[in-house]
Amino acid sequence: MGTKRIGIVAPAGRLDPLLAERLRLVAGDVEHGPHLFLHPQCFLSDGHFAGDDEARARAFLDVANDPHFNAVWIARGGYGSCRIAERVLGELNGYAREKLYLGYSDAGFLLAGLYAKGCRVAHGPMPADLARPGGEAAVLRALSWLNSADPGALEPSLADGSPAAAFNMVVLSHLLGTALEPDLTDHVLMLEEVSEYLYAIDRTMFHLSAHLALRGLAGIRLGRVSDILPNDPVFAENEEEIVKRWCSKAHIPYLGRADIGHDADNKIVPFGWR
Repeated sequence: MGTKRIGIVAPAGRLDPLLAERLRLVAGDVEHGPHLFLHPQCFLSDGHFAGDDEARARAFLDVANDPHFNAVWIARGGYGSCRIAERVLGELNGYAREKLYLGYSDAGFLLAGLYAKGCRVAHGPMPADLARPGGEAAVLRALSWLNSADPGALEPSLADGSPAAAFNMVVLSHLLGTALEPDLTDHVLMLEEVSEYLYAIDRTMFHLSAHLALRGLAGIRLGRVSDILPNDPVFAENEEEIVKRWCSKAHIPYLGRADIGHDADNKIVPFGWR
C-alpha cells in the first residue's frame, strides 16, 4: 500500500507540544510507519481553543484539501468542532473527499458532517490519547489502521459486515436535526460517554431515542460509559439499563456492548459498509 502521509489538525482544543514529541517517537518506531505532519495550528492557544475559529477552520482545510495527504487525524477533543464544521464542509474540494478522517469525542461533529457528504470517516483514537494510561497502544492502533487498514484495530462486532457509526452520546444528541446529521438508515449505532451523571445520560437517551426511532437504525450498541459522576441519591439504573429501556420504548433493537470509549482500549469504527 505504501507509506501514508497523515496530516494532524486540532479543530477543538490545543495539543500539548510534549505529547506531540511523544507522538513522533512512537510513530518513528513503527516499521514502514506513516509520515506525520502536525499542522502548526495544533499548538496555538486562544482561550479554550487551539486558535480562533478562523485559524482552526483554515488548518483543517489546509490538510483536507491538499492532495499530498492520505488522511486527516484529529489531534484531540475538547470543544470547538461544531463552531467550524459548516464552514469547513462548504469549502472541501475533490481531494478532501478521497481521504480518511479519524477522531472521536468532539470530533464527532466533523465526522458526522463529513460522512453526510460521502467522505470516509472513522471513530477512533487520537494523538492526545497518549496522555491516558496505556495510551501508546491506542495511538499505535490508530497508526496501524491509518497506514495499512489493519483489521485487528477494528471494533470486533464489525466482523458481521453491517454498516456502522459511532458517537459520543451528547455530541450526537446535539447534532441531530442540524446540517451535520448523516443518514444512519440500517446502521448499527455505537454510543459511548464520559464524565456525566447517570441522570444526564438518561436525559440524553430520551432525546436520542425519540429522534433515532425515526431513522431506521439496525440497532444500538453501548460502548463504555466511564468516569460516571456520583449521584445523590444513587440513581435507580446503571448505564446499560438506561439504554436498554429507551431502546425498548423507541422499538430500536439493543444489540449489546461495543468496545469503544474514552480510554486506551477504544477500537476503531469506520462509518458505513466495510
